[in-house]
Amino acid sequence: MGGAMRAFVMLSILLLAGAARAEGASPYPVMAPAERYRMADPQAEIALARTAAPPSISADATVLVLGASGYVAAVKGSNGFVCFIERSWTAGLDDPVFWDPKIRAPNCFNPAAVRTVLPMFVQRTRWVLAGLGRAEIIARSRAAFAAHRIVAPEPGAFSFMLSRQGNLGDPAGGGPWLPHVMFFVPHGQAAAWGAGLEASPVIGAEGRDFEPTVLFVPVRRWSDGSPAPAAADLSHKM
Repeated sequence: MGGAMRAFVMLSILLLAGAARAEGASPYPVMAPAERYRMADPQAEIALARTAAPPSISADATVLVLGASGYVAAVKGSNGFVCFIERSWTAGLDDPVFWDPKIRAPNCFNPAAVRTVLPMFVQRTRWVLAGLGRAEIIARSRAAFAAHRIVAPEPGAFSFMLSRQGNLGDPAGGGPWLPHVMFFVPHGQAAAWGAGLEASPVIGAEGRDFEPTVLFVPVRRWSDGSPAPAAADLSHKM
């Protein structure tokens, strides 16, 4: 999700997003009322979060839900994974969908991502719900990275986004994109993975220097085991 998605099925979407950023033409220029980002039923949020990964993983994962001031643990897991539903502000800080209140993106982090990537997501969410604007979030994120309160992803940081029930916003047509796994790597490493090159199965691009680079690899099945569409069938989606 966010500015890291480009290459084959993503190229046209990212070009449009880049143009929107350059022109300041985001359809979501400011944050919507906070309640529009929350789900009314915590049990429904837990169930949706678990769809991010196969049940063999998500059934024993910790599950976070979004409260009034940030994410809170609703279920304590035992396998070190953490599942939660991303909101729009977990996109790239320059992404035009940064304030889209419709986004519900189930994700499930492995232990390495929990240790080194999740804290950034959790902190950013606290800032958003405290009323900070994007410029202040960027400034605080940069300062936190410089002070090592936010750190680069450790080797092996990884997550599942295999839910067919999520909503990744307008570029995805108001629904899911493709089931995919994500690798979190330090800034500047996209080229080393061949990300974004023609016919490469790895989708990714660099964000800001204090954000992790996210590499996306589409896979063939959703978390429930059902087959996914071919990438060519969703060339218009996120």
